[in-house]
Amino acid sequence: MKSIRRQLLVSLLSTLVLIGLFAALGIYLTVEAEFNELFDYELRQVALSFRDDSLGGPIAPPVQIVDEKDDLVIQIWNRAGVLVYVSDVLPALPPRAPAGFSSVSTPGTEWRAFNIDLREHTIQVAQPKSVRHALAASAAARTLLPILFLVAALGLVIWFIIGKGLRPLKKVTDAVEQRSASALQPLPDTDLPREVRPLVTALNNLLGELGHALEVRRTFIADAAHELRTPLTAVQLQIQLARRATSNEERAAAFVQLDEGVKRAIHLVQQLLTLARQEPELAERSSAPVELAQLARQAVADHASIAEAKGIDLGVDGEAPVWVSGDFEALRAMLGNLIDNAIRYIQRGGKIDVGVNTQDNQPVLSVTDNGPGIPAEFRDRAFDRFSRLEGSAELGSGLGLAIVKNVVLRHHATVALEAAEHDRGLRVLVRFPAP
Repeated sequence: MKSIRRQLLVSLLSTLVLIGLFAALGIYLTVEAEFNELFDYELRQVALSFRDDSLGGPIAPPVQIVDEKDDLVIQIWNRAGVLVYVSDVLPALPPRAPAGFSSVSTPGTEWRAFNIDLREHTIQVAQPKSVRHALAASAAARTLLPILFLVAALGLVIWFIIGKGLRPLKKVTDAVEQRSASALQPLPDTDLPREVRPLVTALNNLLGELGHALEVRRTFIADAAHELRTPLTAVQLQIQLARRATSNEERAAAFVQLDEGVKRAIHLVQQLLTLARQEPELAERSSAPVELAQLARQAVADHASIAEAKGIDLGVDGEAPVWVSGDFEALRAMLGNLIDNAIRYIQRGGKIDVGVNTQDNQPVLSVTDNGPGIPAEFRDRAFDRFSRLEGSAELGSGLGLAIVKNVVLRHHATVALEAAEHDRGLRVLVRFPAP
């Protein structure tokens, strides 16, 4: 796992070291150039000091062998090419270098030489380059020593500043680590740097969403337990009645009621599971192109046998392809619940139309029936969980429209209940966002 502290320290200290190295190289090259100019000037001045031509005959060279520490070597020739003066014994230094400044070599030594021709003599002054390099390196080292201490001090300062700058992140980390799974209160966001505040804000938003999701789940579990208690209790009572039956007729009637109770419990459990999968806060978001006319035909085919058994005319109105972006299975569950509700509450021999069209560039899916409908004052509460219309002969789970609402919210659509034509029946309109 990468560490921000380590990355910052390595990056900044590496940059600082590289800058120091380039600075050292630059200083050394600058100092060496300055020394070269100074020593070249010295060579020239030494050579020019003999311009009075006051030398006589040849002079015997000294016995001592040249030492680089002696710095300069002087050679003087007359016009006949006779060496008349030498400051030290030289190891085969070229006798006649080109006029002016030049570089010459002897075994193991590089020389910088200056040669000038006078009226009677030729003067050559030479100096080992190693002397120049050593003096330049010594001067550069003395110059760089304070810079090295400065780099070390800056490294410590950078380490301290990075540690102090990352301290708010450590504070937020400690605050999160101290939380339990049930402690979803917002993290403190006071006295935080501007760069850390968006992170804390995002975490607080996430904690709020998690808290809301957990509350939704707790409410769902509580409602589900409450609603399941009734059909399961009824099943238990029917079992007891079947056990106490004294005749085959009573036992058969009890088993018929038991079968109906089991069917209601199964339907309720199926609806609860569907509702849980379609919760906007808990369901996974998956999106793909969905053709509504094809969806309508498939949903009608799924309920055709049930509608036929009840003598209901169930069909699709609209064959033109209308596309939306959404979750096919979720939309199928939504439309299936609308059709199932219509079949449950419509009278025998009724009619149900599933419409697919476009209004104001918005895809619209509708389910229209000619049943008893829903009173206007009850329509706002019809989408609540376990909400049932009083006085209805059909006992449903009260979850069908709640599932529809959750799917609609997931797809950023809208759903509305209105009376069908001539105030007879119910029309459910689902409007999807314009593509």
